[in-house]
Amino acid sequence: MDIRSLDSAFESRFAMTNVGAFLSEHGWSTARQQPLAGDASSRRYIRVFSGEKRAILMVDPQDDTGRFSALSQHLSKIGLSAPQVYARAPGLMLLEDFGDDQFAQTIARDPTRESPLYRAATDVLVHLEGKPIPSGLHTLTPNGLADMLEPAFTHYLPAIGQTETSRRNEIIHRFTDLFHMHLPTENVLVLRDYHAENMIWLPDRDDVQRVGLLDFQDAVIGPPVYDLVSLLQDARRDVSPACQSETLNHFAEATGRSMDVILPLFHLLGVQRNLRILGVFARLAADRGKPGYIDLIPRVWGHTKTSLAAPVMEPLAPLIQDCFPEPTAERLRRMKTHA
Repeated sequence: MDIRSLDSAFESRFAMTNVGAFLSEHGWSTARQQPLAGDASSRRYIRVFSGEKRAILMVDPQDDTGRFSALSQHLSKIGLSAPQVYARAPGLMLLEDFGDDQFAQTIARDPTRESPLYRAATDVLVHLEGKPIPSGLHTLTPNGLADMLEPAFTHYLPAIGQTETSRRNEIIHRFTDLFHMHLPTENVLVLRDYHAENMIWLPDRDDVQRVGLLDFQDAVIGPPVYDLVSLLQDARRDVSPACQSETLNHFAEATGRSMDVILPLFHLLGVQRNLRILGVFARLAADRGKPGYIDLIPRVWGHTKTSLAAPVMEPLAPLIQDCFPEPTAERLRRMKTHA
């Protein structure tokens, strides 16, 4: 039995033996259930209804519920909108339901809302600066950021029919040197999966609390620009050039940083994140049976090329372009064939 079958079987047993008892224990035994879209992890989300009450049930076989709960409390304490945790058991949580006004869907319905919503999302990042950081989180160091490229070598290259490059160590060493040069001394709480599908618009709240935050259990400590890259170089949707420019300018004005400081780190992190994402998506397709992620690879490659063209990447761009072939239509077909 391969890993996909094992995961599926485990999740099925987990759901059958735990979910019903958990819902009954907390007063939701007769609740109607509506499955919602999941994410790249093994987590599943279900909206539950009981009379006028509703909540989100998270089924998490890997059980990051304690981490999620602690971070949710922290974010709420510092004045942001994270879902209230109504109940928790191993691998299960009942969460506050923020509704359906997801940023990505809202912008798809009304493109004129893109820049205002991205401005609001940027205000959340500005708000995080100077706020306390919870203890026990991993810190993104220059060496650690460079090592995070590993999936690009071990999953993306084999998936497109390439052997792992012999210049892997050279690429990682050069990335490490660039991060030592450009990482700022100050760190912030980095939410990591900070993009338009993980934010819900809450118009009845005030200021930064109008942005409902989701999927932050993988948060780390790192540079202030990291989540800005996640936001603007989104693997799932194209952010308009006007919105990108307005968002960067707003971040600069709100933080007092110049573009000469922001852009080198933005593009350095952009290349690092997007090469890593290429590997992660290849792994999700091959090992988790999620070939839909292959369809996102051309956009991720586009972000990679954009940031490779930045002056900060000049010492490294030729090496990366030589070692990482473009995901052509033929290579993408190959990835899907083997998924």
